[in-house]
Amino acid sequence: MAHILLIDDDVDLGSMLTEFLAKDGMQLTTAEDGEQGLKIATEGKFDLILLDIMLPKIDGLQLLKKLRERQIQTSVLMLTARGDDVDRVVGLELGADDYLAKPFYPRELLARIKALLRRSRANNTLPADEKLVFSGFKMDTVAAEVSCDEAPLELTPTEFDILRCLLAHHGQLVTKESLSNLALGRALGPFDRSLDVHISNIRKKLPSRPERIQTVRGRGYRVEERG
Repeated sequence: MAHILLIDDDVDLGSMLTEFLAKDGMQLTTAEDGEQGLKIATEGKFDLILLDIMLPKIDGLQLLKKLRERQIQTSVLMLTARGDDVDRVVGLELGADDYLAKPFYPRELLARIKALLRRSRANNTLPADEKLVFSGFKMDTVAAEVSCDEAPLELTPTEFDILRCLLAHHGQLVTKESLSNLALGRALGPFDRSLDVHISNIRKKLPSRPERIQTVRGRGYRVEERG
């Protein structure tokens, strides 16, 4: 049973989702403000956090930053106001895995939740290598550990999956469409900057040569072969 934490001050939404997600065998815990949400997220163990941006006491972006600073790498799906692109980009930069604009259809939320939960399982469309070594990277896909030039990398689940997809293709181009389906579990939407922000986050965490993760303009990404 997946255990999900909803941090949102909309009590009616929490009640509706508790009942709706239970039909798919998911347990929902709710928190109605940022302080309570931070405490529960820090002390409990969850498979996914649904995080509203507009929260009393501690807003969603501040809360997300605190979670990542405490090395809590649980997947986070942000709930944002429709058209609020700035908050979405900032949230992704702070380590959110995906976002969904309010108001949303419950089935759309369920699809996003399932996509994020699936990412932790082996993807049959990728090579079944337990260890990937390429261009200074060493990745253990079973232990979910990765290093670059012998320095450990602290990646969010989404960042790990994106890098795994790129390394598994050994320097070959991975299109944005393929990468979105493989790593995010969904089709790439128009004007969707999620992948660009996640790639930027990964580059910032590399100890050297961030340019080894190359952008092929208008097409996708690849990890260059070390010379």
